[in-house]
Amino acid sequence: MRYDTILVLDFGGQYCHLIARRIRENEVYSEIVPHDVTPEKIREINEKLNFKGLILSGGPLSVYDEDSPRFNPEILNLGLPVLGLCYGHQLIVHMVGGTVKPAEKKEYGITYATIVKPVDVLEGLGPTEKVWMSHSDAVYSIPEDYEVLAYTENCPVAAFKHRIKPIYGLQWHPEVIHTQNGMKMLRNFIFK
Repeated sequence: MRYDTILVLDFGGQYCHLIARRIRENEVYSEIVPHDVTPEKIREINEKLNFKGLILSGGPLSVYDEDSPRFNPEILNLGLPVLGLCYGHQLIVHMVGGTVKPAEKKEYGITYATIVKPVDVLEGLGPTEKVWMSHSDAVYSIPEDYEVLAYTENCPVAAFKHRIKPIYGLQWHPEVIHTQNGMKMLRNFIFK
């Protein structure tokens, strides 16, 4: 039997296991895999399971550090929904040619995100959402085939989506209880 599954790619973030737990709380199986999992391995796993998508976890490093963990960019071409959280958000942008650099002001704790386009993962949210941030780098620009969904006072691209592919990024952590409507955001990703 094939079970609905979300794979969580582990980039060393403190909330990686919490992400998997939150997915399971939605009655969807979740499996944590190393960040360098190959597209072939994902295809092999998908033969046994029914993927609902991939989540790229947060992590303690900066995407522009030489030794920072990466994922195989072909993963973005598998046709599976992908959601990058915090470091995962920044890493997607960095790997597709956007701009990530040290934030002018680090964000740690409760922040308010302005939702400019409440679609897909942000569907059904209000114009301002209380979110939990924990980052010292920020996304400043994204390629033309991506669009901004939300921003904060110190983060010009706090959420994005690809215009065609099901690829999303959130600078904040929807998996922590401090993020207002965090579970709704995760459910939007899993079920829509």
